Amino acid sequence: MIDLYTWGTPNGRKVSIMLEEVGLPYNVHEINIGKGEQHQPHFLEVSPNNKIPGITDFDGPGGEPISLFESGAILIYLAEKTESELLPADPRRRAITMQWLMFQMGGVGPMIGQAHHFLFNPNEVVPYGQKRYHDETKRLYGVMDKRLGETDYLAGNAYTIADIATYPWIARFERHQVDLGDFANVKRWFDTITERPAVEKGMAVPFYN
Repeated sequence: MIDLYTWGTPNGRKVSIMLEEVGLPYNVHEINIGKGEQHQPHFLEVSPNNKIPGITDFDGPGGEPISLFESGAILIYLAEKTESELLPADPRRRAITMQWLMFQMGGVGPMIGQAHHFLFNPNEVVPYGQKRYHDETKRLYGVMDKRLGETDYLAGNAYTIADIATYPWIARFERHQVDLGDFANVKRWFDTITERPAVEKGMAVPFYN
């Protein structure tokens, strides 16, 4: 059994989608980041960087419990634990998958997260920040759109953890003020993934907002 510590954010939903995709049983522990619950000692034992998500796998390597934080690391761990083709075994396909996962971790997440900060119900309107991060968000969409004009999914013609990591961020396109109609290949990819039952279930954890 796996304990998932999460909240209704793109990073949290990466892991709930992954758990649904690989079929591992899990318990959900809500960490209300709006109330500062990510700073509570019991959560810091799992995620010392006080960020969701975190997991504890009670059947970790060697049969011993292991706790992990950082959503990308968790996706890799769960794929390897289940020997899932969501992280391909073939070295070339694996490298390409890791490349696009890092694209999400280093680009899509941080930059779109900043776009949300400046554009979605901001406490203070900062035109420079709004333009900077909105422009960068659209640039990243352009990178994805070009790639997805060449392949079905980010890492090639198979669905992988790179798609799982990226999808929940794109699902908030309205918050970062992007019209999916302007990026036809991203929209096709997004609509295809939306139809996956595991994605629908994972996106509803721990609640939908």
